[in-house]
Amino acid sequence: MHIADLLLPLDEASGVPLYRQVYTGLRDAILGGRLPPGARIPSTRRLAAYLAVSRTTVLTAFDQLAAEGFLIATVGSGSRISEHLPLRPPAPDGNGPAGAGTPARAGTPDEDGRPHEEGTPREILSACGRSLIDLPRPSRPLSPGPRPFRTGQPPVDAFPLEVWRRLAARCHRALSTADLYHGSPGGLQRLREAIVTIAVARGIRCEPRQVLVLSSAQEAMQLVCQMLLDPGDRAWLEDPAWSGGHAALLAAGARVAPIPVDDAGMRVEVGIASAPEARLAYVTPSHQYPMGVTMSLERRTLLLSWAREHGAWILEDDYDSEFRYSDRPLLALQGLDRSGRVIYVGTFNKTLFPAIRLAYLILPDGLIDGFRRARGIGGQHSPPIDQAVLSDFITEGHYARHIGHVRTIGRERRDRLVSAVRERLDCLELTHTDTGLHAVAWLPPGTDDRRVSGAALRQGVEAAALSAFYVGPCPRPGLVLGYGSLTTAQITDGVARLASVFSEAARPASP
Repeated sequence: MHIADLLLPLDEASGVPLYRQVYTGLRDAILGGRLPPGARIPSTRRLAAYLAVSRTTVLTAFDQLAAEGFLIATVGSGSRISEHLPLRPPAPDGNGPAGAGTPARAGTPDEDGRPHEEGTPREILSACGRSLIDLPRPSRPLSPGPRPFRTGQPPVDAFPLEVWRRLAARCHRALSTADLYHGSPGGLQRLREAIVTIAVARGIRCEPRQVLVLSSAQEAMQLVCQMLLDPGDRAWLEDPAWSGGHAALLAAGARVAPIPVDDAGMRVEVGIASAPEARLAYVTPSHQYPMGVTMSLERRTLLLSWAREHGAWILEDDYDSEFRYSDRPLLALQGLDRSGRVIYVGTFNKTLFPAIRLAYLILPDGLIDGFRRARGIGGQHSPPIDQAVLSDFITEGHYARHIGHVRTIGRERRDRLVSAVRERLDCLELTHTDTGLHAVAWLPPGTDDRRVSGAALRQGVEAAALSAFYVGPCPRPGLVLGYGSLTTAQITDGVARLASVFSEAARPASP
């Protein structure tokens, strides 16, 4: 080994002791394969002179490496690199898996000009894992806070924070040592009772024992798939659909049957014709995500009949039907079910604020015990103190008042988006804006919506490409624009930034 192979970048101003820098540099060179097993290391005196540090510095680093088994010191023979390390030398052509050679680099832009994240070697993943990382992401968040036009966020700025603080303080004052142990996997009894009062208003028929409190709709989806699907089972998925639902099906090893969506919701007749043996159907009937349509009563009835006749399950995701502006919220599909085939998912993360991390399942009788046992494995439960605060928030009437208030705010923000798009972006066509906190904006035919989404991201706008929600081909390009967490001023600014993207695209190229 030539001593030049041990050239280590040392920085005396870094604040890291020099012996530590020498130790880290040598260790990384050994693990990376640059210093091969069995190779002899130059003497500490010679290396110290070469690196322009004291011999004590090098001796200290060598002692640490020897103690950890990286170096073998032999009296009279110097030090050698251990031959018993699990090393992975770099691939000679640079095409080996990341971590084996040159690692995948973060910061390299993709075709949309967005930075890649550091890659995970596909070879180490299961078939399910590879399917999950291959799922297209509709958008890439730029920051944790509100950003035009991020979806899935309610009007957090309108939340009655002082009321919540007061209730939280009261719950904390009432804490006893008994409250410091594990909570019930099913959820706090008084929260389950409070959830029933909300569910009844949606036409849901249930009792507190049927309620299972969870952290999110995603956790609910994953639990349902784990409990009811075996690898290879068929499952219906709306096309387009929420990527989280798609991911949960893939993680369970299900064979996904994409079922097209039109203005009346999922085309149930297509599912019956193409995959009648499916074990589960995942639907968003009250406000289809992302298209925003409502499933017709005819199709709801047909879906329930299919599930009853084939012994299949229906997972109803009711993520934001409270935000309906033209008339009263529709009754849930679960309320029409007389065969116990519908599993209902509700969430407070989309109606109150994302950080609350509380959602729930309403289960048919035959599933209650098994699901609760499964959730209890490993002591899983949602934080009891947060459940207590939420139960008081509901039972004292604050929840109902808040929903009424934010429904008014949502309508105002919807109206601002519609008018701003009409004023600045008449090339876009907004559709199905009477429910929810997002809208689909159709792009001119032939537009590459993913490139538009990438260009918008560079302007600080998260406008998700509609095509990214599809399993099959996207029939028409579009953007999904969320407005729930934005003030009217932020909506106006977001539309202006989006308009600049289209202005830039329409500008003639320089000769």
